[in-house]
Amino acid sequence: MGERHTDEPNLLEDSHHQILSDILGRFQFQLSSPITTSYSIAFLFFDWNMENSKTAMISIEHSKESAKESILYSYKHGFSGFAAVLSQSQAKLIAGVTMLVNYVPGVVHVVPNRILNLHTTRSWDFLQVKPQIVDVILSEGHSGLGTIIGVMDTGIWPESESFRDDGMGKFPSRWKGICQEGNRFNRSHCNRKIIGARWYIKGYEAEFGKLSPSDGVEFLSPRDAVGHGTHTSSTASGAEVKNANFRGLAQGIARGGAPSSWLAIYKVCWATGGCSSADFLAAIDDAIFDGVDIISASLGSPPPLSTYVDDALAIGSFHAVARGISVVCSAGNTGPYPQTVINTAPWVMTVAASTIDRDFPAVITLGNNQTVVGQSFYTGRGLNKFHPIVYGADIAATNIDGTSAGSCDLETLNATLARGKVILCFQSRWQRSAAIASKSVLELKGAGVIFAQFPTKDVSCPWSFPCVQVDFEAGTSLLTYMAASRKPVVKFSFSKTVIGQQLAPEIAYFSSRGPSSLSPSVLKPDIAAPGVDILASWSPAASSKLLNSPQTKASPFNFKLDSGTSMACPHISGIVALLKGIHPKWSPAAIKSALVTTEASMKDEYGQNTVAEGAPHKQADPFDYGGGNVDPNKALDPGLIYDIKPSDYVCFLYAMGYNSTAIRLMTRVHTPCHKSVKFLRNLNLPSITLPELKQRMTVSRTVTNVGPVNSIYVARIQAPAGIDVSVEPWILTFNSTTKKLKFKVTFCSQLKVQGRYSFGNLYWEDGIHVVRIPVVVRIVINNHLYSET
Repeated sequence: MGERHTDEPNLLEDSHHQILSDILGRFQFQLSSPITTSYSIAFLFFDWNMENSKTAMISIEHSKESAKESILYSYKHGFSGFAAVLSQSQAKLIAGVTMLVNYVPGVVHVVPNRILNLHTTRSWDFLQVKPQIVDVILSEGHSGLGTIIGVMDTGIWPESESFRDDGMGKFPSRWKGICQEGNRFNRSHCNRKIIGARWYIKGYEAEFGKLSPSDGVEFLSPRDAVGHGTHTSSTASGAEVKNANFRGLAQGIARGGAPSSWLAIYKVCWATGGCSSADFLAAIDDAIFDGVDIISASLGSPPPLSTYVDDALAIGSFHAVARGISVVCSAGNTGPYPQTVINTAPWVMTVAASTIDRDFPAVITLGNNQTVVGQSFYTGRGLNKFHPIVYGADIAATNIDGTSAGSCDLETLNATLARGKVILCFQSRWQRSAAIASKSVLELKGAGVIFAQFPTKDVSCPWSFPCVQVDFEAGTSLLTYMAASRKPVVKFSFSKTVIGQQLAPEIAYFSSRGPSSLSPSVLKPDIAAPGVDILASWSPAASSKLLNSPQTKASPFNFKLDSGTSMACPHISGIVALLKGIHPKWSPAAIKSALVTTEASMKDEYGQNTVAEGAPHKQADPFDYGGGNVDPNKALDPGLIYDIKPSDYVCFLYAMGYNSTAIRLMTRVHTPCHKSVKFLRNLNLPSITLPELKQRMTVSRTVTNVGPVNSIYVARIQAPAGIDVSVEPWILTFNSTTKKLKFKVTFCSQLKVQGRYSFGNLYWEDGIHVVRIPVVVRIVINNHLYSET
């Protein structure tokens, strides 16, 4: 129902009950003779197509008590609305009634509950965020000391060392959150680090039924049974932990990006799978009321994307951003394909995943003393001993084709021929997982797996079974050796940790790519951050659910290596907390601008252009990394920022063509907006994206000076290939009275092509600061409509 019409939560809740009872009173139809009906929601209640009938009567029975039972959540703090369990016919009815604004004033929209998916010792050093920098930012001299990061995930393991509260001050008086108790979680588990914890399951159970904690799979409390939430929370704000490691790998000092920030935990995702959008909205509503500064959400739904007025994450985050709360989201893990990026609303910060300069090599020694190097997390028993090696396709089970067996899919291998052997498996179109191959071989008592796949830095081999991941070239060389040897054998070495020998950063293969399939004029993702093989705290309860094997006794562990844009998201959340600490009055848009424009790195540590993993690897572009790989230190002093007011986002929604009444009621922002496509390209984003350049086109941006009062910036253009670009004015002069200036950028194509993307950059330089905004242009020109001149 959009913005609140009253500041009294109890009155709002009562109004929700009354509305639902008015609408959903039980309908009874008493018909004097048989009729044929056609059901039409849009026209009042029913459109009767009557044949041989005389009368039709509708009687309504009001029941406020039944409405209270149906409502799962009343959203009454950050915005107004409710989630309710309805029958299919009731859902259709209420969806139709919402079109009659006079009948139910204030109802904006009805959307179905959706299930969202969950998408370090080295990473912060790799980003050059040193502990002393954090100390300076959060020293007592800064008014921003004490940012609160709200993490919406699978909960937290409060006993982890990462969440001890040594040196943490008392949480601020503005904090209104609670420590909600439950299964194996009570108020004592909150401290001066974890200052709040809540859990939400009503929407999930309405979808899937009651969840029982008796089987040990889950905890009906903020306690984390999965590990994902503990990992993301410690990455964003974990305390320093010495000698952290994952079974001996990646050993060092682990810490979060903003270790002096407080944590508020909102458990909205569950071990049995998924996160309810109704639960997520309830968490957003509470987080706004509680007083968080940043919301970190490593979750979302894959394409097709819902419209922004149908997307719970977009709706909830809009209300949070309108109140000055930065919302950071993962970009999704369905790369490297284009148009797969999710969480594309312009008011959220969408994070892609990149690599760091660390890998975990494991050597495979052949019977002829030649070696092949792959990657592995395995450090258990059964190594340094030769085992026979066979190709999966050569030991296919009866009636199984060679392709399925070659990738070692489940139940495709001959048990007798696999026992005691190392199986070579090749990734296929249908079976891409080293974990599935390992499970298949483990069940047949095989000795180990070599999994050949596309080149990637992400280690997908399970840690608890001998598995080495190699590329296709190495896999093919193993096949050559096997064909030339009468009795081919191999042995594995222990995996080890190596730093500084990998070219980094690269964009991870799995990281979802732009352009946005919903709003292509908004460049997404916004920024890239480390998300491959990241070490952070983990839930010991999750250890037993991971792949176990005779070679390795699975014992609980407190840290784990994990990959995903889920891991990249809290890196940015931690950096946002640092920025908020030193610039507490900056808006979410200003903070995003500082991160995206401050010459975020587009090159690796050797000065070469960043590579994006894919098929094949390619030079990375803004659809892979947005503004680039984040540079936290430069973002502290950006010089210029591109700020956006909530009313600008409202105009963006109008320009998208959404219903004006719904937008106005949802946002409660009264602004004279028009459905002009010009606003889509003129939204004051820290990037310029033109989905279609058919002729000469001009866009505008406004910059705010947050650097030295007297500053002069000069424009420098790196034009997209085949495009003429001009800037007016090309010099911006700021002083004590001029703090904001507008400029225009004009694009004109010289090419006669259709559907080609070109990439460039626009720089503003003042000798101290370099402010760069990515420029993306898609040229669409029909020759017969475009003159030779």
